[in-house]
Amino acid sequence: MSIHPAALEALRSRLNSATIYTPDSENYKQSLIRWSDTGMRHAGVVVQPTQAPEISVALLWAQENDIEVAVKGGGHSISGTSSSDGGLVIDLSRMNGVTVDTTRKSITAQGGATWKEVDEAGAAHGLAAVGGTVNHTGVGGLTLGGGYGWLSGQYGLTIDNLLSATVVLADGRTVTASNSENEDLFWGLRGAGYNFGVVVDFTYQAYDQKNPVFSGILGYTPDKLEGVVGALNEALAHPDSRFGAMCILTLAPDGSGPMIILIGFFNGSREEGQSKFAGFTALDPVLNTLDMIPYSVVNTLQNPQATYGDRKSFKGIFFQPPLDPLFARTIFNDFMTKIQSEPDLAASAIILEFTDMRKICEVPLASTSLASRNTTQNGIVYLRWTDPAKDLEHRAWAREAQAKWKAELDAATPDQGDKSSVPQYINYAEPGDSIVSNIYGGNIGRLREVKIKYDPNNVFHKMHPISTNA
Repeated sequence: MSIHPAALEALRSRLNSATIYTPDSENYKQSLIRWSDTGMRHAGVVVQPTQAPEISVALLWAQENDIEVAVKGGGHSISGTSSSDGGLVIDLSRMNGVTVDTTRKSITAQGGATWKEVDEAGAAHGLAAVGGTVNHTGVGGLTLGGGYGWLSGQYGLTIDNLLSATVVLADGRTVTASNSENEDLFWGLRGAGYNFGVVVDFTYQAYDQKNPVFSGILGYTPDKLEGVVGALNEALAHPDSRFGAMCILTLAPDGSGPMIILIGFFNGSREEGQSKFAGFTALDPVLNTLDMIPYSVVNTLQNPQATYGDRKSFKGIFFQPPLDPLFARTIFNDFMTKIQSEPDLAASAIILEFTDMRKICEVPLASTSLASRNTTQNGIVYLRWTDPAKDLEHRAWAREAQAKWKAELDAATPDQGDKSSVPQYINYAEPGDSIVSNIYGGNIGRLREVKIKYDPNNVFHKMHPISTNA
C-alpha cells in the first residue's frame, strides 16, 4: 500500500530542514537498514528530522492521513517495531547530539544518539552514565524500557538516573517530563515509554568515572561450565555493587567448537579486580584479556559479535539465582547440538547476565512504571542466521528453549503462587511473545490512565502497546 502523492507533497511542503525518503528516493533502501534484517520493512515515507517542530508536523500529518507511525532511534529492534510497512518512519538518526553539564554532572543525549556517543562524551569529562552493554544500541529504546548496564549494581537502572525528557506528543505539543513537570508522563516513560510520544532528548545523572575499570573476556572449554556457573553463583551470594558479568554459551569464533565466554567487570583497582575474579582465573581459561581499561571501552567488548546484518531472534529468559549447574549443562548441551547441526546458526548464543540487583530493588515498584524489579536475573536466547526460509523454524526452536527457562524459574519460585506473577523485563520481550506476557504487572491500571491522557488514539502502538480498555 502506497501513500498518495498529494499527501506526500503536503508533507514536504510543511517540512524545512528534515530529510525525506520515499520509495523512489536515491538513498531510500539505505534508510530502511536495521541492526537485524528481520527488523526491516518497506516504509511509505521516512522522515529524518533535525528538530522537535518537524516531528510535530510529521505526527499530525500521519494522523490526518490515517498512516501508521513508527519511531526509529538506534534501530536495534529485531521484530520491526522501529519500522513500518507502508507507513511513516520518524528516523531520529540526525538528532544524535550529546552535551555534558560538568556542574550538574549530567549528560543530555538526543533521541537518535547511541551509547557510544554518550560514553565518549562522558569520558571526555571523567564522567559516566548508566547505559547499555553494546555501545551502538540507541539511547531511546534502552532507556524507555528500563536499561541495564555495567554500572547498574552501583547506581540502578538507566531510568533510575533519568532526570528529565523532552517529548513530542501525538497532538503535536512538545513537553518536558520530570519529577516536577508532567510527573505522570515521566512516571510512564520510565519502563513503558514507547507508548506515549517521541522522546527528542534524555538528561541523565552522571557519575565520576575518572579511573579505568578491571574488565575483559575470559574463555573456557565446555568442561568448565559447572565451575564457571559455580563461581558466578558465589559472586551473587556475596554481592559487590561494583561487580558484574555476562556468561555467553556459544561457538568459538575460530570454529574450533563449543566455548563458554565470560565478560567480567569490576569498577575498582587492579588488585581488587584480580581478587574478585580469582575464582574465575583459577579455572584455567584458554583466553584471558582481563585488564585495566577505560569504562567507555567496556561497552565495545561485544561489538565483534553484535554486528549489523543477518536475521536475528531474541527470546528473553529469566532465572532465579543460584543457577542450577545441572540445568545449565542440559541447556548448554541442547543448544550446542542445535547450532552445530545447523551451520547457519553458528553465530548464535545464549547470554546470561549476573547483576547485583540490590540497588535496583531499592526503588519502590510504584516509583516508576517498570514492573520487573526483583532478584531475577536476565538473559537472552540469541539466534542469528541468514536464510529467510528458516525464520519460523528457528523462532519456534527459540520459543521451546525459552519455555524450558520459564519452567525452571517457576520451579525455583513456588512461593509466587500464580506462575505468571514475576513480571519480565520489557526490553527482552518480543512483541506478541505470549510466554513473557506479564510485563507491566500491577502498574497496568495507572499506565492505562497515562495512555488515555497522552495518547488516546494509540498512535504509538508498535512496542508492547498498552490497551486503553480495562
